[in-house]
Amino acid sequence: MAFINTTSSSEVSSYSKGSMLYITMLTLVATLGGLLFGYDTAVVNGAEKSLVELFIYKEQAGSYIYPPDIMTVISQYKLLMTAVIYLVFLVISGQIIKLLGNKKGFTISGLIIVAVSIWAYFFMSKPIPTPDQTVELKDTVDAVKGFVIASALIGCVIGGALAGFISKTFGRKNGLIIAAIAFLVSAIGTWKPEAFNFTGLHTVYSFVIYRIIAGIGVGIASMISPMYIAEIAPANIRGRLVSYNQFAIIFGMLVIYFVNYFIARQGDEQWLITDGWRWMFFSGVIPSALFLILLFFVPETPRYLVLKDKEDKALAVLTRIAGKNDANKILGEIKETLHEHNAPWLSYGFMVIFIGIMLSVFQQFVGINVVLYYAGNIFRNMGASTDASLLQTIIVGAINLLFTVVAILTVDKFGRKPLMIIGSIGMAISMFALGFTFYLGGTELSSTSSFMALIFMLTYVAAFAMSWGPVCWVLLSEIFPNSIRGAMSIAVAAQWIANWIVSLTFPMLNDNVWLVEKFNHGFSYWIYGLMGILSALFMWKFVPETKGKSLEEIEKLWKK
Repeated sequence: MAFINTTSSSEVSSYSKGSMLYITMLTLVATLGGLLFGYDTAVVNGAEKSLVELFIYKEQAGSYIYPPDIMTVISQYKLLMTAVIYLVFLVISGQIIKLLGNKKGFTISGLIIVAVSIWAYFFMSKPIPTPDQTVELKDTVDAVKGFVIASALIGCVIGGALAGFISKTFGRKNGLIIAAIAFLVSAIGTWKPEAFNFTGLHTVYSFVIYRIIAGIGVGIASMISPMYIAEIAPANIRGRLVSYNQFAIIFGMLVIYFVNYFIARQGDEQWLITDGWRWMFFSGVIPSALFLILLFFVPETPRYLVLKDKEDKALAVLTRIAGKNDANKILGEIKETLHEHNAPWLSYGFMVIFIGIMLSVFQQFVGINVVLYYAGNIFRNMGASTDASLLQTIIVGAINLLFTVVAILTVDKFGRKPLMIIGSIGMAISMFALGFTFYLGGTELSSTSSFMALIFMLTYVAAFAMSWGPVCWVLLSEIFPNSIRGAMSIAVAAQWIANWIVSLTFPMLNDNVWLVEKFNHGFSYWIYGLMGILSALFMWKFVPETKGKSLEEIEKLWKK
């Protein structure tokens, strides 16, 4: 994050005399960024089956039917995948340089690029499987499937990496406007990727490019939306107002689950494959346009305005927020305390960086986005129809929302570590049980096995929503000292990269011919269960409890 907590006790009392209605309205506008975060990342869940059948393959009676241009799809996938890997590792290299400094950073970054180049050489030189190589071809198209479905996450890495620069250079408000435009362009482009194909690539990769644009919006909003709220809100209710952004993310997911279900009900399976999925993505035009329009009516944050020497405008905003009598006093406090820090990221040792990165990685490696992106696929593996799978996905979204509220209400009462450890154990048990349900149930689950699988899925989502979902972000916002708050960007980048890896590899694990023959779709869930156990051990051994501690007290932990 690029902001720091600069609020004194006098500012708290002054803010409390201001217009809470105005503050609430500004918060609600900013949380639309969080809502679109959830909306855009989860929309693909309803469209995943249609996209696969339209562009990649159809499964009929245990065999796979590929479109005539599948070789073009695969060859262009290899080119785009190579370009994306280079791009992702360039982003990682930038973070490494910030972490280690120019000399060490450039050396390690150079080694990374060399390693990526070696991988790219072998990846590009590997021949494309021919139609008679059935197993190899199926494994390859599963990789293509993962790339297409998880493509938005590539943009999330880019947007997350750029968010700090955008918020500092263009402002918090303008950063959100850029995100809103990205959401809007993506909603229109993914609706008709063949009509808006300006690249000359296959239509599926025109779709991928617009999904990457959506991801850029998500990456920007994931950082700047809570930043805007934190800088506009009174200190005494800042935590609650910022937590509304996490609630908005989950609510956005639940909304798109309903939208997907409603759209799927408008036609048959064939209509859903040819046209229905398009309207799922186009539905994002409504919240995107609303977000963009409302942003023109909100102010820039006072702290950013002071940072850019626009004190008159900052005073005008503070007058509306805190009242005329106290605005000048608060402005003086901001001028005295607001300053950007550029301390080396290793000023407090490597452990705080390590903990931040591992919190982010474990949040994804426990498999949550497999559920959020591929829930429909998972439910179809249980034997559900498309409509039934989308309806069950709505139940997943409702459980996610309900237990997120539980976390918001209990995180300051029970503490961070207990919630995180309990959540890890709950997720591990649920994932192991889900894997064994598939493994023992055979190729077609009975009604009892399907019901048990749904229960295990819901307990997993509940365990995540009350722990690693919102509480991980609370810890990330607390553990980084003010002077190296910018180091949080490396944890955010690690989170999006881990998210992408999990989303990319799930189809390879879940649909691999050999693994399905041996484990009946159960293998991948055992891996996520193991990650749940490791995350519990990590929390118990390495992460300090931050409940009830001031940011200064937490900072002293790293000084020791």
